[in-house]
Amino acid sequence: MIEIKPMTEDFILWRCLHGGLLSKENIEKLPDEHADNLKKCRPINVPLLKKLIKTYGTCAILAKDGDLVVGTLRFYPKIFFSDGSISGFCLQQGPPYGPSESSVARELPPLEDIQDKTLKVHCIMTGSLKQKQNPYQRKGIGTRMARELIRWAKENGWESIEATAYEEVEIMYANFGAAGRSFWEKLGFGLVKTEIEHELRGELLKTMQEQVVAKGMSTEDARNKYTMRLDLT
Repeated sequence: MIEIKPMTEDFILWRCLHGGLLSKENIEKLPDEHADNLKKCRPINVPLLKKLIKTYGTCAILAKDGDLVVGTLRFYPKIFFSDGSISGFCLQQGPPYGPSESSVARELPPLEDIQDKTLKVHCIMTGSLKQKQNPYQRKGIGTRMARELIRWAKENGWESIEATAYEEVEIMYANFGAAGRSFWEKLGFGLVKTEIEHELRGELLKTMQEQVVAKGMSTEDARNKYTMRLDLT
């Protein structure tokens, strides 16, 4: 049975599931192809995540199959991105796409001192790209994690949640960790902004276009990046 719970200090999931499913037993066994980069990220990620948990309660919802983490939904206060110093919080990348040493040193205001009490979803993932067959996708795990986030945010005084979404194209989910627009709409989120995704280029753009054509979608719509929002008050 899959258990859905907020992340606690009992197990800091300091890296993502791209290299395989994670547990306390294997999280420090780094995949060879990413070992050097992850060694640089760990000293930043662990204290930062602990600090976020101590200040706000959690910053991720985990789906667990026994001791194994099989799904993640990571989120952070929107104020983290308001000054433009970072464009993302990917735990397997350095700045500006991931946290830096200054992120750890940064003072975290208590929730009551934050004017814009909005949480921003950074990524959502079920299973791992390493799995040839993924038994955790299309089982409702992502929806369960999102509903747990909504419940937790309401109970802990947050006023809204924002998430970035795209059209229903597999490559966008795999590379950006973002669910489709319809996923969030089913949860009550509304569209507040539409942009063009400028990170699409090279092989990523080529694969996206192939998937779009196969689904009979417009290639222009598939490049759209949507900001979805749910008001909790």
